[in-house]
Amino acid sequence: MTATHYSLVGDIGGTNARFALVEKGSVQPGAIEILPCGEYTNLDDAVRDYLARVGVSEVDGACLAVASPVRGTQVRMTNNHWRFDIEEVRAQFGWSRFKVINDFTAMALGVPHVPDEHLVPVCGGPGDSRRPRLVMGPGTGLGVSGLVPIEHGWVPLMTEGGHVDFAPTDDTEMAVLRILKARFGRVSVERILCGQGLLNLYQAHAEIQGVAAPLDAPEKITAAAVENTDSLARHTLRHFCEILGRVAGNGVLTLGSIGGVYLCGGILPRFLDFFLESPFRNGFEDKGRMRPLLEFTPVYVVTEPYTGLLGAAEALGNPEV
Repeated sequence: MTATHYSLVGDIGGTNARFALVEKGSVQPGAIEILPCGEYTNLDDAVRDYLARVGVSEVDGACLAVASPVRGTQVRMTNNHWRFDIEEVRAQFGWSRFKVINDFTAMALGVPHVPDEHLVPVCGGPGDSRRPRLVMGPGTGLGVSGLVPIEHGWVPLMTEGGHVDFAPTDDTEMAVLRILKARFGRVSVERILCGQGLLNLYQAHAEIQGVAAPLDAPEKITAAAVENTDSLARHTLRHFCEILGRVAGNGVLTLGSIGGVYLCGGILPRFLDFFLESPFRNGFEDKGRMRPLLEFTPVYVVTEPYTGLLGAAEALGNPEV
């Protein structure tokens, strides 16, 4: 098979760039390589090195998912030094087509292609496969997207749902809001539901309880909570999961996404057992008269590490993207 039977797909974050090849008509990525962005001056260097590593001289086209806003042809990565012009790169490599999409749009598009063994059920009933799906995940920020079914596929929604207001539901959460409001002014749910947000929540609970907050990184809080070596960390991570449940439930009501909720990203799989026993479900279903709708909606944690590559491959042939 000649090289032009292949297309290049990529999922580029602040630290690493994941590249793969897909054959025409397929979304299954092969020849996956993970390259550190810091070792390359720019995207074109990394692409050249990847193609050399896998022994392919040229590809027909490419789709890259990037952790940055995509407007016009200029792409400036949010958390690394790469800058490039989409049309210039396309011409440089002679690609017939070159799409650049947001990384969470790719995450959403990848979800329908994730095999069942990489979907961990959390709660909910059968749902309705003809209805929209909600895709969200805490990571560096809080990504929120959706999938709306059409006749032969899906249209992804490009949203900023992570930046909706944090809505407290009891006195403790009112106190959390007051503390974070003093720090940030407006408090979005992303101020709580991401890596840095977990640290914000931990420090707020320490202030409420009048105790020290010795842990200074989200991974330390997670480890202490899972190992049960710090009661404040455990209390905080349980609350983090409950708030995530509330926000996911709000998303279902807003989008009508009884097709299912798919929780993506690198954070939740690191403490999966803890998460499955957490108050997430309580927060998700606690919607008063709408409780039956939430109980009907299935929720999954997505453990597929290359969901973004699957989505980039799907976007290559999806005219809606």
